[in-house]
Order: sequence, then structure tokens, then C-alpha cells
Amino acid sequence: MVTSTKKIIYTLLFFFIFLSRPLFAEGLRFLGNDYPIEQRTSYDVFSERQVAFSDHFNISFRLSLYMTTDIGNILRIKSAENGSIFNLFYDGHEENHLFLFNEEGKNNLIHISLEKSQYPPREWFQIDISFDLENNLITLTIGDSTNSAANVTLPESFTPTLIFGKSDHVIDVAPFAIRSLKVGNTRSYRFPLKEYQGNEVHNNKGTVMGNVINPYWLINDAYHWKPETSTRSAQVSGTNYHETRKELYHFNRDSIIIYNLRTTNKETVIFKEPCPVDIRLGTNFIDPVQDKLYCYEVYYDSTYQGPTVASLDLRSYEWRIESYDRLPIQLHHHGSYFDSSKQQYLIFGGFGNMRYSNIFYLYDINSQQWDTLSTRDGETINPRYFTSMGHQLKQKKLYLFGGMGNVTGNQLLGRTYYYDFYQLDLQTSQISRIWEIPWEQENMVPVRGMVINDDDSFYTLCYPEHFTQSYLRLYRYSLKDGNFSILGDSIPIFSDKINTNANLYYDDDLHALYAVVHEFSDDIASEVHVYSLAFPPITGHELVSYATKTRSDKLLFIFILTGVIVVIFVISLGRFLKYKRKETFSPDSGTPFKTSQKQVSTFRPNAIYLFGDFMIRNRSNRDITYLFSKKLKETFCLLLHFSAVEEGITSQHLSEILWPGKPSHTVKNTRNVTLNRLRKILEELDGIELLYEKGVFKLVQADPLYCDFTICLEILSGSRDEEQLKEFIAIVTRGKFMRNENEPEYDFLKEHTEKSIEPLLISTIEWSYETEAYLTTVELADAAFHIDPVNDRAITYLVAALQKLKRHEEAKLRYLSFLIEYKKTMGKEYPNPIKL
Repeated sequence: MVTSTKKIIYTLLFFFIFLSRPLFAEGLRFLGNDYPIEQRTSYDVFSERQVAFSDHFNISFRLSLYMTTDIGNILRIKSAENGSIFNLFYDGHEENHLFLFNEEGKNNLIHISLEKSQYPPREWFQIDISFDLENNLITLTIGDSTNSAANVTLPESFTPTLIFGKSDHVIDVAPFAIRSLKVGNTRSYRFPLKEYQGNEVHNNKGTVMGNVINPYWLINDAYHWKPETSTRSAQVSGTNYHETRKELYHFNRDSIIIYNLRTTNKETVIFKEPCPVDIRLGTNFIDPVQDKLYCYEVYYDSTYQGPTVASLDLRSYEWRIESYDRLPIQLHHHGSYFDSSKQQYLIFGGFGNMRYSNIFYLYDINSQQWDTLSTRDGETINPRYFTSMGHQLKQKKLYLFGGMGNVTGNQLLGRTYYYDFYQLDLQTSQISRIWEIPWEQENMVPVRGMVINDDDSFYTLCYPEHFTQSYLRLYRYSLKDGNFSILGDSIPIFSDKINTNANLYYDDDLHALYAVVHEFSDDIASEVHVYSLAFPPITGHELVSYATKTRSDKLLFIFILTGVIVVIFVISLGRFLKYKRKETFSPDSGTPFKTSQKQVSTFRPNAIYLFGDFMIRNRSNRDITYLFSKKLKETFCLLLHFSAVEEGITSQHLSEILWPGKPSHTVKNTRNVTLNRLRKILEELDGIELLYEKGVFKLVQADPLYCDFTICLEILSGSRDEEQLKEFIAIVTRGKFMRNENEPEYDFLKEHTEKSIEPLLISTIEWSYETEAYLTTVELADAAFHIDPVNDRAITYLVAALQKLKRHEEAKLRYLSFLIEYKKTMGKEYPNPIKL
């Protein structure tokens, strides 16, 4: 009995720790002066529920500046009692950060100057604003600096309107982000800012308190890889990252492109003299202590007599020959590690001369020679290439993961994919295998870079290198046993050429992972694409499963003590609410929707979503979107469209759209590979099949498959009952059709779909307003603006609905944005002004 009780206590304690720890990146980024006025961000903290404070109140939040040479509004504070307005304004034009706290239109009350070197871009620091209503005192604290303003006329009771970013006529917005917002005194309101979509902002109890226009929710940066920059080289080139300088390098023999990840500045430096090494693969490493980049080639044939290693001074950008030493064979895709304390560079594995390698080679900067590293008796690592390597500096351990090769090293005997993990003790040179895991997914290899952020796990990118149009996914593996999670969405990679490579870096100061994809279109020319992902990264399930109705610490404690009761209560309450929702929908009776129709976290299994973000979920409700490369996604969507509207598409028509201008014999092979791969992915779903009949390809759908695109077309083509209208609203309010797919191959699909749904969308807006379903009206109007940003009927009903909801400030802002968009689009003033 005692043992059983202990187990229960430990289990509940685990849940308490799990639920209370911060899991995700959070915050709200403000789109500033780099964007058109109507696209800049505005966040009204208490737009949905006004609060009043007596005696005193505080406003505190964390701030991150994205550009430190701009100016703009951070926060405006309006008093409902005496009409006074205060603002916090940022000026980055001078040498230091300057923050001005003003009584708007009258005078500056407080100014705080901070050194930019101490508060660099994209780092977080604390801001606190304190209002002492009894003593007419305002105190501002930014970072480590505090200043006050006395004898300020303040009301005895203060009902604040708090607006971050763009506000009324104040349109200058510095690019910044906030998180951990708290407002109050003994009664406080906390705003986690963990939303990932939509305009509503919840407090920590899940209550909608505010509204934001043009939001950029930072949690998405922990799931969606964000493109940072792209560069090209007509010569063979290499890439690397200097963490101390925050600089990413893309170099060839003649020049180097420097991209600063903190400032996003890009610079090209032309070398006075070209790199003395004849660059064949672009392999290189960085000595961060000496600020040098070493370019090396491990192998040339006997006709080449030039240098094999050269160093680039990253201060003067001058090359120096280091060595003529070379290895006996070529080693494509070897793993590597640089020990700055010993000035030694270690590589392992690789492929060349029809052989896979399992030798450790060591290059010594001081001796300028290559040598083999002798390892002590222990585990033997099979010959391989595509091995990921990383190290733990404190433990002096080097780790190796995965790859492909075979036990003999002879390429002619085929290859095996490895999912094993080894440790090399850098002090004793002993190798030990920690684990090997069975692999039931598609065969893939890791990239060279491995990130070890803690003592529990490592991160690396993996991809099926045997596809031309492939994709990288981020994996987190347990150091102990190999348990893994797939994090973030996918990154496309063109993997035809053996020179093509990718790498993964982590910057602890910027709290981000960086993926560098180096694609070769032939054996010489290449492109580099850089992507970032906020750290810690999250899974797709974590992105959408955040419950806005979060619990306070006290409620969590109650949950632990009375878990079973709460679970029963939640289940019962869910059934009750589900029953009530069914009751509230009845267009015939005139009973309106009283709540938002957006369902944040309810994704069906065995489903295809084209409205909003493209998403495919298999029969187990697992997100398999990452399996779709760019070309696979295009092929699938074209097949969906033509199967729905024309009963299929011929192979010739499909080829003309997807591979225009390509030779027919090349296209045929590529098309067949693409379609076979698509068929394999579709095996993850029930009720869908790709067929070739009577000269056309088509997708045949049946229950239990759910496809929002197909269902939407069915609703449009027939008579609509209550349930179908409800489904239509749920579909179109999920987001813009094919929201993030901007390739021209989607244009006619988008145009056809949007033209088809627009008439029903407008009539549904009118019906929802007439039945007093004002929240639904707002959401449907937003959906209409995705199709036509200057839709006259949508803005009319949107403004009217917002006024009915008493969101008057938002109504004014939305109407003003519409007027600006109308003039920009139509070239004239809006002819049907709305009275506000």
C-alpha cells in the first residue's frame, strides 16, 4: 500500500513539474517601419476588457530590439479618467540606445540611455514602468538603469488603454518583440503571449483580454524554419559559421560573403590575392581563437603539386599557404571536429575511390601535417560517410552518429544505413558504442553538424539523400538510448550532386539553430540557403496543442491533489459544451454563433488541409507534411485540383506545368519517380488512391478521408444544409487558401478556388451579422479579405460587427487600414465612407 501511494505521488509530481516548466518560445514580434503602414503591428492589451487600478500599478515586460538604428513607438498609455497620454519611444539613431518616456504632446518626463554593446540586437532585457497614483510619481527601469519623474498629474484611479506598436496616428514603430507581459498591482494580469495564430490575446487564465493587428507570434519561429539569406557562387565554394563574431561565411577562391546573423547585414570582400588552394569540395574549418578560416582539400591526383591547406585571416582577409600534405584517398562527406586548445583538426569517415572509410585523420596546425589517430582497443566503427559529429567540451567526449557504408568498406558490395551512436574519449582515445536503434522510417542520413546543448540529447538534421528533391528534418536524439523526436517543419534540399551538403549550428546568445544548405547544380556552381529556428524547437503537435485556457499554479496544485476528479469534470464539461454548441447553431431559427468558430487544436486523423497551412495527417493523426518536398506538394495539389474539376490530368499536361522546357525522356523518368514516391506517402492514409486510367492521372477519394478542399467544392456545388454551412465556415476561417505557397504553379488553383468560394462567403457574412453572430462575422470578413483586400461588403460588415462587440478602437484601425489599402490598390479614395 505504501509503495503504491509513493508511485502515485511520484507520478503526480512528475506531471506537476512537466506542466509547470516553460516548454516553448513565446512572445509577440512587432512588424515596424520596414513594412507598409497598414502591415505594422498594433497590440491593444485591454481592448476586450477594461480594468481600473487604484493607489499604484506596474507594467513590466521583456523587450528585444530587432534593429538598433531605427526609431518608433514602443508603448502608449492612455488614461480614461483625465485623457492624459504617455508613451515610451525608442531612438536608435545615435551611438547609444535612447528610451524616452513622454507625456505625449507636452514634454519628456524620463530618458534612459544604454550602451548598444551591452544590449545588442535580438537579446532580451527587462522593462518596468511604475505608476504611483498617490504620490504622482512615475518610475522607469530598463535593464540596469532606473529614472523617475515626480509631480506628474495622475488620476486617483487609472483605467489604462495600453497599446504597443502602431496606435492611432502614431505610425512609426521600431522593430521589436515583447514577452512575459504583466500589468497590475496586488491584482495582476499576466499575458504569456503563447498564441501561434489569430488576433485574440489571452491572459494566463485563458480569458481573451486584448486584440492584436498584424501579429507575428514568436512561437512559430520555434517550428517553422525561417529563411535568413541566400547567396550564389559561380565557382566551387565553401561555408562555415563563426559563433563569436555571429558571422556566416560563403567563400570561393576570389571572394567571401559575410552575413551577420545578429544584425542581418551582408558584406562581400574581394581578396587581394586568390585562395592558393585549388578548391574542389570547399571543405574548411574555423579557428575562433585566432580568427582564421582554414580551407583544405584532403586529396588530389598525382598531377597536382599545389598547396592543400591555406588559412584566411578574418581581420585582413589575406590568404596564407599552410601545407602541401595530403591523404591517400578522397573523403566526401566526412565528419569533423576542431580542438582549438590543441590546434588540431580531426576528421572521420568519408567516401572516395570506390571506398568507404572508418579512419580518424588528424591535422596538426603547428606541424602542418596529416596523421592517423590511433584509438585504443574497443568498439570498431564500420566504414561509412555522411556521419554527424559533435562534442561535449566539459566531458572531453566526441560523439559520432549514423551514416551509410558497409562492413568491408567496398562500395561495390552495396551500402547499409546506420542509426548508431559512438563515443570517442578525447583523453584516452577509446571508442565505445552507446546505442544502436532499429529504424522503421524512410532511410536517411544526417548532416555533418551535431548540436549538443545539454547532457541529455543532441540535435542534427537528417534527410533521404537518395531523392533529387529531398527534405531536411530536425531530429532530437537522447544521448542515453536514442529515443528521438522530429522537430520543426521541413527544409527543401536538391541532393543530386555529391558536393551538395548541409550543416547545423547553434548560437547560445541568439537562442537559435541555423541550417545552412549548400546546393550544387553542377560540379562547380552552387547556391547557399540559410534558415533559422528559435531554440528550443518544438514539434507540430506542441505548436497547435497549446491550450489558451491555461491554469494558474494554484489550480495546477489542485489538479495534482484531485486529478481524477478534475479529469472526470473536464470530460463531462466537454460533452456538455459540445451539446450546447450543437444547440447554438441553427440558421433557420435565427440563433447565432456566440463564440469564435476557429478551432485551434482540433485536427482530424486521416486528413488533408489546404486552407491555411498545407498539412497532411495520417491515419494515426501524425503530421506527415514534412514528407512532401516542394515538387511533391505541387504535384499532389495539381492532382487534387484536376481530379475535382476535370476528372484527372494527362501525363503531358502534368509535365508541362511542373517541368516546362525539359526534354521528354528526362521528364518521364522524373515524373514516374515523383508519382511513385507520392503513392508511397499516400499509403499513410485511408480512403485515397492515385490511379492512372484512360490516359489520365487522378486521385480517388472515399471515406474515411477528410479533405477540406474537396468538401468545400462539394458544399459549393450542392444545396447547403445546416451542417454543411457550419463546415464551410470552419474551413474558410482556418486561413487563406494555400497560405504560404507562392509558387506560380499554384496560381490557377488559388484563383479558381477563391472565385468559387467568394459568393457564398459574402452571403454567409451577411447571414452571420443578421443573426447577431458578430465574432463569426469578423472571422468571415478576414477570410474575404484574403481573397479581395478591398471588398466593400466585407469592410462594411466587419466594422459594424466590431462596433457591436464594443471593439471601437479596433474598428477604427481596421477601417483606416482598409482606406489605405483601397487607395493603394484602386488609385483613388474609397467612395463609400463608413460613419464611425
